[in-house]
Amino acid sequence: MHIVLVEPEIPQNTGNIARTCVMTNSTLHLVGKLGFSLEDRYLRRAGLDYWKYLKLYRYADFDELRRSYPQNAFYFLSTRARGKIYTDVRFGFEDFLVFGKETAGLPDEMLEKWQDRCLRIPMVEGIPRSLNLANSVALVLYEALRQQGFPGMA
Repeated sequence: MHIVLVEPEIPQNTGNIARTCVMTNSTLHLVGKLGFSLEDRYLRRAGLDYWKYLKLYRYADFDELRRSYPQNAFYFLSTRARGKIYTDVRFGFEDFLVFGKETAGLPDEMLEKWQDRCLRIPMVEGIPRSLNLANSVALVLYEALRQQGFPGMA
């Protein structure tokens, strides 16, 4: 599986997501301007000694990433998605799960362009916050891996 973070802002979230990627043999793709340095001590601390095992790729923008994987399926997770929830999808081994930055989510133009691929995580309505980004990634990634029989995991 592939996890995509578009312009992540909080190093601790990215560090926790990196650890989840390592422990699930998933690849992490970082897109656009980051709200921190990859040398940030908090990012490294959250990744701990797992960081050296991380499969990590950087891209200037989403189009660059998309061009690199033209045959793969991309799914966009957003609180603004309507319709499908993440459990409605049958995920493939090489699918991409795309998440936006903590304060704003994915850009509207991305959600509009890929609206048939937008998914949401059910949550209580009327609360001004949503789930933490690292929790959201773990939740959806583990559902995808469950569907696949947790490949390569003991």
